[in-house]
Amino acid sequence: MSYAFLKGHGTENDFVVLPDADGSVHGDLSPARVRALCDRRAGIGGDGVLRAIRRDGRWFMDYRNADGSVSEMCGNGVRVFAHYLHEREGEPFPMEIGTRAGVKRLEQAGDEYTADMGAPQVLGETKVAVGDRSWAAVHVSMGNPHAVAFVDDLADAGPLHDAPEHDPAVYPDGVNVEFVVRRGEHHVAMRVHERGSGETRSCGTGACAVAVATALADDAPRGTTYRVDVPGGTLHVIWTDDDRVLMTGPAVLVAEGRTDL
Repeated sequence: MSYAFLKGHGTENDFVVLPDADGSVHGDLSPARVRALCDRRAGIGGDGVLRAIRRDGRWFMDYRNADGSVSEMCGNGVRVFAHYLHEREGEPFPMEIGTRAGVKRLEQAGDEYTADMGAPQVLGETKVAVGDRSWAAVHVSMGNPHAVAFVDDLADAGPLHDAPEHDPAVYPDGVNVEFVVRRGEHHVAMRVHERGSGETRSCGTGACAVAVATALADDAPRGTTYRVDVPGGTLHVIWTDDDRVLMTGPAVLVAEGRTDL
C-alpha cells in the first residue's frame, strides 16, 4: 500500500504530515510506521508525525514522537499543521485545531503563524542532570511536561545523546528538558531534549515554557514579548493578561509525495 505524505518544519523542528481525513488510511497508526517514516537514513526523516484526521467536526492533530509514542501537544507542529490545512485543505484563518491538549486557535500574519497555546501550569521546582552535573529546574506544563533549567552556557548540557536524568515521580511519562541562557532583556536562547525524539532544533511548547519561567524570574508584567532563539531559528512568546500563551513563528512545507513505508 502506498499513501500520501508531506514534509514540513517550524524553525527546523521537522515533521511528516499524513493526510487521513476519515481515518481509513492509517487506522491506529502503528508505532512501527511512525518510526519508519521518521528514520533519517531509511525513511523520510522527522522529529515526529502529524496525522491530519477529522474528529467531532474539526481537524485533529494526531501527533506522534519519532519513536512512535503518543504526545499531547507540539507547538511547532501545530503551526505546520495549520499551514498544511490552509494550503492543501483550504481551511481559512482564524483556525481551530483539535489536539490532545485541547483546541488551539491559530492566526496567520504574513509568513508567520500565531498559536494560542492556552494557559500554562507552573508546578514548582524540580531538578535535572546530565552526567555528573545537575541544575535546578522549573516544572511547567504546556499540555505536555517541561523542565526549564537556566545554565551558564548552552554547551554545559553536553551532546544530549541521552535524555537528561529527571525525577520519575514528577515526570512518570518522561519530560522535555530545556537548557536556557540569557542573551539580553526579554531575550533568551535554548537547547532542548524532547522525550521520544532526542535533541531537536526547536520545540514550540518548550519555548513557551521557557518564556513563562523567564517572565516569572524577571517579574515581568503580563503582555511582555520574549524572544526565544532556538538552534533552528527564533520564536516570539507572549504571556497575556488573561493567562494565555501566544507563540509566533514560521512554518513551511518543503516536500510531498507518496510512500509505502
